[in-house]
Amino acid sequence: MSSFLIRDGLESDLEACLALDHSCITEHVWQMNIQPGTDQSQILFKTERLPRSMEIFHRSDLARLRLALVDQECFLVAAARDNADILGYLTMRSDPVHYIALTQDVVIAPTYRRHRIATRLLHVARQWAREHDHLRLTVETQTKNYPSIKFCQANGLNFCGFNDHYFPNGDIAVFFTQSLR
Repeated sequence: MSSFLIRDGLESDLEACLALDHSCITEHVWQMNIQPGTDQSQILFKTERLPRSMEIFHRSDLARLRLALVDQECFLVAAARDNADILGYLTMRSDPVHYIALTQDVVIAPTYRRHRIATRLLHVARQWAREHDHLRLTVETQTKNYPSIKFCQANGLNFCGFNDHYFPNGDIAVFFTQSLR
């Protein structure tokens, strides 16, 4: 693989970012079980193997990416050094009230996955969050995006909650976080 650099995303990068394949394949999901009770409810997330592989699509559009270009938001791209092709990107929203940096998109072109590009993007995003006085970095993902869940865990983030029907398509979001201090 050729070397790459991480830099701030630009308006001129948006089309190339959107042209990346935003899908992935998984054989596992996090299955959520809710066991309601009168005095307490129990919620359990369990890794389940699927009977066959499933393709997952990560939703992104031009308007959503443009929001990441605004001051006080984080939009990073990984670009090849030799030809400046976009290999991947990360977007992160700043919550200055709660001092949280919320990572919403981590997308890597399929050819360049498993080359630690996403890990490098996350590392630079952590630095950005610290420089902007955030106390926590949080990543949102779907329960069915098992590769993303494993990525979060491998990078030291811990499960911290969920939101039922969080995404426009009704998917459940799970959140992983870590302290920046």
